[in-house]
Amino acid sequence: MRFLIIIPAHNEENNLSFTLDSLQQQSFKEFKVVVVNDGSTDRTEEIIKKYVDTDSRFETVNLQKSSHQPGSKVVNAFKNGLNTQNLDEFDIICKFDADIILPENYLETIRNSFQNNPEYGLVGGLLYVEKDESWIYEGNSNKHHVRGPMKAYRKESFTQMGGLRETLGWDNIDSILLENLGWKEVVLSELQVKLIKVKGTDYTIKPAEYYGRYFYFLGLNRFLAYIASSKEAAKSKSISFFFTIIKSYESCRSKKLELKISKQEQKIINDQRWKALKKKWLKM
Repeated sequence: MRFLIIIPAHNEENNLSFTLDSLQQQSFKEFKVVVVNDGSTDRTEEIIKKYVDTDSRFETVNLQKSSHQPGSKVVNAFKNGLNTQNLDEFDIICKFDADIILPENYLETIRNSFQNNPEYGLVGGLLYVEKDESWIYEGNSNKHHVRGPMKAYRKESFTQMGGLRETLGWDNIDSILLENLGWKEVVLSELQVKLIKVKGTDYTIKPAEYYGRYFYFLGLNRFLAYIASSKEAAKSKSISFFFTIIKSYESCRSKKLELKISKQEQKIINDQRWKALKKKWLKM
């Protein structure tokens, strides 16, 4: 099985070399890396060139500075890299961030997992962040969800779901669509991936306006969006947080901002959310 690894990078001069070094040190060698330089103004392009010039498995794509919104920006860069490749040459498609360090057996373990489990469509490890000079589990998601910085898709599953969506919430939309198609998303907890840009876990706190936009672009109907908003407000222990989320969500609705998912996909997402809600809260 051969890997195609796409890495969007914007001003990652302090982190990118760690990511690319960890790829060169992988026990499994059958991969190609495409680093998409998304309008960097620092030394990112220079760093990429060092790997491209010395290792034929590395390529680069240079983009002008992206004006896309958060969420869509990284997927737009990813797609630009993907479009330069012949997917017939690959079996596994990866979207990695430019600020992670992979354990040496990462690709080999992912490859073995796909080979031994034909129902697996999306596989990844767990993210760890540095805190008080130790690496601890990030804890920003449940341990059954592959986080955005280290996604590995079986090519067939990736193609069936129509690739990634250029929108906020893309890394949850993919999971739901894959599940609906019958593919399994699997987290291999023994694979500990270091997220090097972050110190501690405070970065996981998002402003209320973010959640309003996120719930809208995820395609949630009003009822489910309000339920999700109350959950986030409870975490922050703030009633005003709830109303700010709702204001942001309703603003998106009133403007009728374009969704990057179809009506059918929106129904799939809402049905899945409703099923999860009944299972967790209503014990149904």
